[in-house]
Amino acid sequence: MDNLALSDAILVKKYIEGDESSLSVLIERHQSKIYGFIYTKIQDRDICDDIFQDTFIKVIKTLKTKSYNEEGKFLPWVMRIAHNLVIDYFRKSKRMPMQRDSKEFSVFSFLSDSSLNVENRIITEQIENDLNKLIDELPEDQKEVLIMRIYQDLSFKEIADSTGVSINTALGRMRYAIMNLRKVIEKNQIILTA
Repeated sequence: MDNLALSDAILVKKYIEGDESSLSVLIERHQSKIYGFIYTKIQDRDICDDIFQDTFIKVIKTLKTKSYNEEGKFLPWVMRIAHNLVIDYFRKSKRMPMQRDSKEFSVFSFLSDSSLNVENRIITEQIENDLNKLIDELPEDQKEVLIMRIYQDLSFKEIADSTGVSINTALGRMRYAIMNLRKVIEKNQIILTA
């Protein structure tokens, strides 16, 4: 049977058993989705190439040590590795400081640009103030989940554990928070760009 027609799970199994070409099929099959995800976060081809390569180095190491837990979720697993590497990149480059314990948060903490002139800085501060006011208007449970997810970079499992609710409840609160923010932004025709 042609490798291209095989499921991810079978290709992973064949790769673990020594069929190197199976990994090539997996990479080709998911390359555009994984690379596209990385590029939406980084937007620098060289860094994206490095993170994409590092992602598959981790994949290979995990598969070679036979510590991969196959549950038919190869792509989500690889996307999670890529996501973690993107976060690591931001942390190392200090472009997006993570403030897990801080009550203060800033949408623009990862957009630091020393070339901002005074006018742009004032506009940026105004946008940030407007956004913070909008977030303050959210119901407390939605605001809490949004801040934990977006500004503190907690996973939904961590949020669920921290707030004492199920993961589905945390996901629902995040969804409603975003929907409510969109409604207010559209209703009041607020522009949140510099």
